[in-house]
Amino acid sequence: MSDAAVSPAVAEDEAALATPFVKCLVRLVRAHDSHGSWEGKSDAELLGDFIITREQRRAIPIIGDPDPDVLWRLEIFYAAVGLAIEERSGLMASPIIKVSPEGFGRVVFTAGRLVVLSKVLRDVHRFGFETFQKLAEAETKLVDAAIAAIEAYPEVARA
Repeated sequence: MSDAAVSPAVAEDEAALATPFVKCLVRLVRAHDSHGSWEGKSDAELLGDFIITREQRRAIPIIGDPDPDVLWRLEIFYAAVGLAIEERSGLMASPIIKVSPEGFGRVVFTAGRLVVLSKVLRDVHRFGFETFQKLAEAETKLVDAAIAAIEAYPEVARA
């Protein structure tokens, strides 16, 4: 029996799982496993809750309160973004996340005295990405914006 061809979506997911950001995200998730219950899980299984298809997103009500698991995933994702900003810029970038009980809020990253990234959060109870590739692309977009701000105002960022 010959090997089946790998579909493009599977190849994209495997490539996304190999990116430094996704590997960092996996390390952060695994760091919270104090009992070893996630030890045997693959990286894709471990990050499976970050993936929400369009059908799953449509099934979630538009208005809703974010549960603790979703808030934890949100914090882990933005902590990994902060680490990626720090890795590329050499400056510590800490996320400050404020979310209302209705699922709306803001995340702000600062480096020195500079706000390097500010993002409005909405529908937090529906937080997730369609694919691992979309997850990696979202991180790249956020980190690139933060690095551009640092490069535009380096003396403020290093203050």
